[in-house]
Amino acid sequence: MPIDYSKIKRLIILVEQNKLTELAVEEEGLSVTIRAEAQEKHVPTVGTSQPGLHAEVEEVFVEEIFEAPEEEIAAENLAEIRSLMIGVFYRCPSPDSPPYIEVGDEIEVGQTVGLIEAMKVFSEVPSEVAGRVVAVPAESGKLVQQGDVLVVVETAG
Repeated sequence: MPIDYSKIKRLIILVEQNKLTELAVEEEGLSVTIRAEAQEKHVPTVGTSQPGLHAEVEEVFVEEIFEAPEEEIAAENLAEIRSLMIGVFYRCPSPDSPPYIEVGDEIEVGQTVGLIEAMKVFSEVPSEVAGRVVAVPAESGKLVQQGDVLVVVETAG
């Protein structure tokens, strides 16, 4: 299975924003562990393991490939739209429709950013903030838990 570097980048941002010391994720036979070390310059290390693959990604590689722009990491300007319930998240109103939002879109308070299906009932997920969408970590068609981050929005301040 190829490594999805955009997902790893989002996990690193999540570790930095929430000041976590370690985050481990396993998906479809791929395991990723991100550990933050207390250093002068805070750079998480990333280790991946997969059958036949054991590698530690060096900090230099992490800095060059995964370092997000300063505006994206500035936690004080980021707001997370979280799931209020357990259910299946959908980015589109129907399979042949475009997504409600894309990364880079400007959104307003109350604007629908997705749907959650729970017990065969679809509920709109409204934005609680206005700003620019910087990430959509929730995958369309996948189960989300209450409190999971669905969308990350950069607010004006």
